[in-house]
This record gives sequence, C-alpha cells and structure tokens, in this order.
Amino acid sequence: MNDFQVLNDIEIVQDLLELNAEEMAGEIGVSRVTLSNWKKDAGRIGQSYLSAFYSMAFKSKIRLNKIKEQLYKEDYSSVSHAILFHGAKTQLDGKIDISRSRKNSDFGQGFYCGESLEQSAMFVSNFPESSLYIVDFNKEGLKSKSFSVDREWMLTIAYYRGRLKEYDTLQVISELISKNRDVDYFIAPIADNRMFEIIDSFIEGEITDIQCQHCLSATNLGNQYVFVSQKAADQISVLEHCYLAKEEKEYYLTSRQESVEMNRDKVKVARKQYRGQGKYIEEILNEGF
Repeated sequence: MNDFQVLNDIEIVQDLLELNAEEMAGEIGVSRVTLSNWKKDAGRIGQSYLSAFYSMAFKSKIRLNKIKEQLYKEDYSSVSHAILFHGAKTQLDGKIDISRSRKNSDFGQGFYCGESLEQSAMFVSNFPESSLYIVDFNKEGLKSKSFSVDREWMLTIAYYRGRLKEYDTLQVISELISKNRDVDYFIAPIADNRMFEIIDSFIEGEITDIQCQHCLSATNLGNQYVFVSQKAADQISVLEHCYLAKEEKEYYLTSRQESVEMNRDKVKVARKQYRGQGKYIEEILNEGF
C-alpha cells in the first residue's frame, strides 16, 4: 500500500500530455483495464509501475513536485504558517517524534525541514527508497531563534556536533548554549558535509572566524527549520508524500555536484582573501563573544 497521490498525479500528467486513457496506459506500460482498476483502488499499483509512471512524467519534462511546491506555497503560506519540505531516507512512520532522531545533528535531536523542495530532496537522493514530504507548519504560540552565517552559528553547530566537548566548562560555551534554552524551533543555514569540514578547520585552529564565515557564505545552501521541542513538532501537518523518480534524483545529485565544484573554488578564494583577518578559536574561547 502506498500513500502517494498517484491517481491525481496520473490525471495531471494525462491532461498535460493531452493523452487519452489508452495512450496513457501505454506510456506507463500497462493495459487500459489495469489503469481503470487502479482508479478503483490505488493501493493495487505496484512499486515497479509507480517508478515507471513517475519516471515517464519526469522524462516528459513534467516537474510534478516543483508544481506542487509552488501551488502549496501559494495556498498555505502566511504570517503564521510556513510550507516546508522534509527529505526522508524511506518514509515517515506515524507521528513525528523528535526523541527518535539522531543526537549529533546540527542542533541535536529534532525534526529537520528545508525551505525549498530541491534543497531537501538533494540530501536524500542517493538513497534508493527516499521520498519527500510537503508539510504545513503552524508557528503560533512557539518560541523561535534565527541564525545567520556568523560566529555564533558556527560555534553552535560545532557544539551540537560534538566538536567542543573539551571546552564545555568554559563560560563562553555555557553562555552560547543558554541562549538556546526554551526554544521550540530554529531557523538557520543548512550545513552539509563540506560546511562541516570548513567548521572543523576553524575548530582545529587552521583558519580564523572571519575566514570561516566567508568560506561558509560561499557554500550557502539556504535555510532549514529545526524543530527541537515536541510541542513544535506537533504543529506540523503533512500535506503530501511525494514520489522521487530515479531520474529526478539523478537531476538533484548532478545539480548538487555542480554546486559543490563551484563552491570549492569560492572557498579557496575566501580563505586567501581573508587570511589574517578575525580571531582564531583559542582567542574566542579565552575572550568570549
């Protein structure tokens, strides 16, 4: 049994390609009778046919998920609500429970969502059973904190990633973490593996905070919402579970690799251009913010 809105998607694709039922069935690789039976019971659609349909749609240049992203943002976004995207290695299993998440992520245990469909999809596109969720987040009655690419964000990421354990007793670290108490959710830049490498270079004393900041800005992937209280997680409503076709995943992975290669050059330039500016980690920890 799948929970994708595949019948609605088939209807959309059929209309956009201007195909009759027999032609549509042929594009998917099934009989007209099978397509008719699917419309009576979508749960009868097997994985291979799901893959065949969504691959056909993507190869026909129909970007179903991007269309959905735009429509949901038009219909749901407001001052008190945000449309967000969660990439899953497999599928969400029941209620969102932050206690089941990993502890050594950017902000510790929590439920992580991106502001754009593509940025969320690219992080899970190398997993064979990955998919994407479009969610509506109700912000009302919650406490939030926003970060930008700066020293506080760099140190916060390093702390939650376990890179500052030897400095836990220092006042500067205590003050850093105290600012995050009682926060329900964070809005902060997304950090990928390349960013962690740069932050590690800062923590190891190889580059200054200013060098690190500009290197990270060069690799900026947009913002994420991190829900760290169950109260915040309970105000997330799943709107749709989106299928990621093999071809769509390959598109995102290629796009990400191209971005990585371009950003690598930006980082090299930033390291050189801002050499000698700013403070090293030992200076910051000894002097405070």
